[in-house]
Amino acid sequence: MTRERSGPGAPAAAQRLGRLADFLFEVGMLRKTPRTGYQFLGTGAENVAEHSFRTAVIGCVLARLAGADEARTTLMCLFHDLHEARTGDFNYVNHAYNRSDRVRALQDAARGTGLSAMLLGMWDELEGMDTLEARLAQDADQIDLILNLKEQSDLGNRYADKWLACALERLRTEQGRALARQIAATDHTDWWFLGQDEQWWKNRNGVKDGQAPGPGEAPGGE
Repeated sequence: MTRERSGPGAPAAAQRLGRLADFLFEVGMLRKTPRTGYQFLGTGAENVAEHSFRTAVIGCVLARLAGADEARTTLMCLFHDLHEARTGDFNYVNHAYNRSDRVRALQDAARGTGLSAMLLGMWDELEGMDTLEARLAQDADQIDLILNLKEQSDLGNRYADKWLACALERLRTEQGRALARQIAATDHTDWWFLGQDEQWWKNRNGVKDGQAPGPGEAPGGE
């Protein structure tokens, strides 16, 4: 069922709910908006929604490490690429030839939702980088890329190492640099591959030492 657009005479609450419905559909477009830098790296892929989620988690972690405002940092990270639902993602090569009006995209997305002051205020803070929270959010954005580059490097993409070196230079906070150095020194599989005792891998499917797996069984799988 298609809703009828509320005219000027409609109750303000109904108009706002209609715009909020539009806004949430628009946010869903980030799931369908690819991050385009991987076209040049040659491996890896993600959409803007995936990137925004982990960036928000990273921002929360960095804020906790720095004793900063966790909620404000996390929210800046969560919404930092919202404009890309309208503009798409521009990689570094795209930026050499194109410009996107990110502020206008945010203004149009938020108009009538009651969220304009919050979203545009966070954008101004993030771009100004005058607060610790904004600098942490900027670092979180880079650290999400660093995590992806480390994974691609571990999987054998030697170009990822060049990108990784550049990304490390862009970090702005002590907490961001310390965390990124640890990420660069950590194998991306350690959290799961080394997380279990060696006997768990041997016996996961009921296979005992010296006993061959039965039909359909493979060590480490279900």
